[in-house]
This record gives sequence, structure tokens and C-alpha cells, in this order.
Amino acid sequence: MFNNAGIMHARDDDAISTPEEIWDLTQNINVKGVWFGSKHAVLSLRRHKKTKGSIINTASVVALVGSATPQLAYTASKGAVLALTRELAIVHAREGFRFNNLCPAPLNTPLLQDWLGDDVAKRQRREIHFPSGRFGEAIEQAHAVVFLASDESSFVNGHDFVVDGGMTKAYVTPEGQGVPGPANNASKTSLE
Repeated sequence: MFNNAGIMHARDDDAISTPEEIWDLTQNINVKGVWFGSKHAVLSLRRHKKTKGSIINTASVVALVGSATPQLAYTASKGAVLALTRELAIVHAREGFRFNNLCPAPLNTPLLQDWLGDDVAKRQRREIHFPSGRFGEAIEQAHAVVFLASDESSFVNGHDFVVDGGMTKAYVTPEGQGVPGPANNASKTSLE
């Protein structure tokens, strides 16, 4: 089972500016949706008398490192997915049901491209954090999901599987990346 639905609303902001209805909507989809998916996966596995199963929940790298660009409801919801999945992994381990988190960095999808638009600075502000200088591709996330769903990962349970091209491990990025000009030097030495 792959719980991969979620939203990041355009009105999601900081603690002061995020409207309560956006907070609630984000939590309902991103957290309650994963809970419902997990609940019904367990019920189905039990009903069909399965002795093993793999449930993969999509969290995000922002649940591990946070985001300087305010998206509080989204970040909090993905942190909740991490905690929820860890608990499910422990509670259902003796039944043979594994629960793992997938923590992707931003992926090059039509949704991301629509959000970035033609704003070069917005794009570069995010791409600079990738040692490879690029966003991940959806197929790269899909390969991680296939691994977590397979018997090859039979002893992987309660894990936060990070698919980020090294982004969360990079303190600085290689020379030659980032925004051209004087801002480039500052960008290379700090996380945004």
C-alpha cells in the first residue's frame, strides 16, 4: 500500500498568517488521509489473513529539516506522518506488517513546474541545495517505493527512507551553483 496523497496549499504560511481552515484542511488530507489509508490496509491484510504486508507513507524532507520558506501546516503534517508511521511500525510488527516513510525532496513534476513558473530566482533558491544541482525525478521516488514494497526490504520497518539526492546531508553546495552575481557567494555557504 502506498499512501501518497497530500497537499501544500498556496495560503499555507507561518504561525501568524496561516488561516485556520488551511491548517485544518492540510492536516485532514496529509495526516488523516494517511491514517485512514493505513487503517484500511491493516484491516484488509487481516481480513485476507496475510502474514506480511508493506505500507509506505509519504512524508517529506521538511519533516526532517524544516523549511525557511513558511509552509507551517505542510511541515507539521509531514512531521505527524513520521510519528504516525513509526508507531504503526512498532504496533503491527508482530503481525508481519511493515510501515515505512518515504521522505522525498521536491520532485520535478508538473505541479512543481506550475508552482515555480518562470521565476528563475525561485527555482535557483531551491535547486542550490541539491549537490547534483537538480530536482529529483518521480521515477527516482518510484524506485524507492518499489524497494520498500518488495521482499528485498523485509527487515526494513519504521524507517524514514530519504530520497533527496543528498540535499539533507549537504552543508554547502559545489562551486558554480546558485544565483549568478554577488548573491551566489552567500548562497553557497548557507542553507535557506
